[in-house]
Amino acid sequence: MIQVNSLDKSYGQQVVFDNVSFTINSGERVGFVGRNGHGKTTLFRMILGQEHPDSGTISIPAGYSIGHLSQHIRFEEDTVLKEACLSLPDQEDGIDETYKAETVLAGLGFPGDDLNLHPMELSGGYQVRLNLAKVLVSDPNILLLDEPTNYLDIVSMRWLARFLRGWQKELIIITHDRDFMDSVTTHTMAIHRCRIRKVPGSTEKLYQQLLLEEEVYEKTRTNDEKKRKETEQFINRFRAKATKARAVQSRVKALQKKEQLEELSEIKKLAFTFNSAPFTGRQLMEVKDLSFGFEPDGSLLIENLNFYVGKKDRIAIIGKNGKGKTTLLNLLAGELSPVGGYIRCPRDLKLAYFGQTNINRLNLRKTVEEEIMDVHPEHHRGAARSICGAMMFPGDHALKKVGVLSGGEKSRLLPRKLLDTPSYS
Repeated sequence: MIQVNSLDKSYGQQVVFDNVSFTINSGERVGFVGRNGHGKTTLFRMILGQEHPDSGTISIPAGYSIGHLSQHIRFEEDTVLKEACLSLPDQEDGIDETYKAETVLAGLGFPGDDLNLHPMELSGGYQVRLNLAKVLVSDPNILLLDEPTNYLDIVSMRWLARFLRGWQKELIIITHDRDFMDSVTTHTMAIHRCRIRKVPGSTEKLYQQLLLEEEVYEKTRTNDEKKRKETEQFINRFRAKATKARAVQSRVKALQKKEQLEELSEIKKLAFTFNSAPFTGRQLMEVKDLSFGFEPDGSLLIENLNFYVGKKDRIAIIGKNGKGKTTLLNLLAGELSPVGGYIRCPRDLKLAYFGQTNINRLNLRKTVEEEIMDVHPEHHRGAARSICGAMMFPGDHALKKVGVLSGGEKSRLLPRKLLDTPSYS
């Protein structure tokens, strides 16, 4: 069980947490929601001791173990199975529990043959899965999972959901997949206006409750404001009349004692439009006999693929992990070259590409505003600031260095650059 009391945390002028208190009780599985950049990962880091609050306490019992999904990939063993087994708890009776690691790896989509591969031979997505497997087999007192469904296919997500529903200890999970979250949690906890609210039940229940409370608050504030003005008018009208002196004094004292409710600030919403380049043709892209492989022995991941992309087509690519979906997009974007066949595009086609690792292309030393102005050097600063504001980087937030942004904020900035780049596909 974890207890958080009177927690405050700020970065400069940005308040993240203001007098936050909550408890994670025994056996609770908690979905943790809130806008990107509002402190979800920061709270995880404070629970792990990687950051410290400005004030307040986080109380964790002695010997209480925490399992978390690290963003840093580091392997010690020479096979996938051995690496996963490193995290198995020590058994006093010496029983071999390798089967537990094998079960989790299979559930996360590792074929039997892959268990003998060196971890560094895995794709980036499967390396993340291996990290997740290590957390799950470690059997901690609490699991802290930040976007655990990234890089999982549908089958693996279903297995993970069953695993977490059967988890008898504590869990805090961050994921943008609300259906997944609601299917595995007993409670939902939200960061809202620098406070944390936790309720039993689903995300829908929590957000409905927050909405209702704010509606009641606003009605109360409006009524109080109306009564305050009426009282002030009475005071101003009869202040000079001796016969009303007692009534005036009574109302003055009542006003002084009455707490004045502050108007709730407007919560910014994400707003954008696609900046489409003109295109007069009917066919945007023709793929003919496309073949590609990474292996030096000539084995192919994609072989003799044929299709075309027509004007106004919107195409989804589906398939199991590791079967070439991202590779195909990289080929279409010109980031990889085919070993056979061709991809033909009209000369006037402008293409914008958002890939899995595109966040790495952001310049960590530049500000949000500078990254936006790089796309459109002709923009004056005011126009760039307006774009930043639309992507929820208002005011001085546009002057933040990219390097200090959360993962969610970086992911929000990159599509803005993508959308500001005129393209037709």
